[in-house]
Amino acid sequence: MDDLKAKYLAQISDASDEAALEDIRIAALGKKGEISLQMRELGKMTPEERQVAGPALNALKDEVNSALIAKKAGLADAALNERLKTEWLDVTLPGRGRAAGTIHPISQVTQEVSAIFADLGFSVAEGPQIEDDWHNFDALNIPSHHPARGEMDTFYMHRDEGDNRPPHVLRTHTSPVQIRSMLEKGAPLRIICPGRVYRADYDQTHTPMFHQVEGLAIDTDISMANLKWVLEEFVKAFFEVDGVELRFRASHFPFTEPSAEVDIRCSWDNGQLKVGEGDDWLEILGSGMVHPKVLEAGGIDPAKWQGFAFGMGIDRIAMLKYGIPDLRAFFDSDLRWLRNYGFSALDQPDLASGLSR
Repeated sequence: MDDLKAKYLAQISDASDEAALEDIRIAALGKKGEISLQMRELGKMTPEERQVAGPALNALKDEVNSALIAKKAGLADAALNERLKTEWLDVTLPGRGRAAGTIHPISQVTQEVSAIFADLGFSVAEGPQIEDDWHNFDALNIPSHHPARGEMDTFYMHRDEGDNRPPHVLRTHTSPVQIRSMLEKGAPLRIICPGRVYRADYDQTHTPMFHQVEGLAIDTDISMANLKWVLEEFVKAFFEVDGVELRFRASHFPFTEPSAEVDIRCSWDNGQLKVGEGDDWLEILGSGMVHPKVLEAGGIDPAKWQGFAFGMGIDRIAMLKYGIPDLRAFFDSDLRWLRNYGFSALDQPDLASGLSR
């Protein structure tokens, strides 16, 4: 045993890498290793011989095993030291510049719109993107036969057969937030409701998911004149012009009466939109006085209160203001597009220092 001990401890000490160390382990402690074979001989010994040889063999096995573990750790430390020498880095050297992130135009325009209407006394209201049929349609005076309620236009959530609960949809507009706000806060009320909405449409100017902002003002003495003034102030602030001319065209929406589409006077110069001048007109939003049935659905007495509402696409006004030709590019996650149209994270829009710095 002394010869085996001296032999293997010397080999372990001289091993130059882990592969050689593994060969030594197999030769000593493997199934057919010398120490393992000696352990098998214990069964052939007398009890007196086993009492002497057994502890000695176990001690030899433990010592060789410990030497193997220690040598393996030493080889690993040496390899790490060599690697650290080759991968040395001066941490005092200047760092490599990173590409600056940008704010998406949708986020920027949402902040711009919120800042403008906050200055006009409107607060921001939010609601769920998955809505029940009542909040999304019925409460807004949209009849059951209306085309907007068809599956060709609206994304309905799956229901199991026999499920008699009211259907749920991906909201088609942010108007349900107005209903929820009326039910929660009552009147008077002055809010805007920005957020994602969903409709089954896809082309250069339409996507299945897009962004809207809708506004609602309710009080005892509100008229279309107040609506016109609010929209004029918004357009002047958003497009950063001194004067605008709006044109109201009679239209029909189930949730307002009377209803009007709103156009702005503009011109196009080499594809660039100029607001407030020229002979062209551009539709930007829909509006009207809140229908009495909508007020009733919101728990507000239409005999005492009245109000106006309006809605516009955030994506659309972003395209108009910043000259973005294709709505689909908003959702392509193209870093080159984002670097071109994105905004600095430090450019928080406010009316005092300018919206689009």
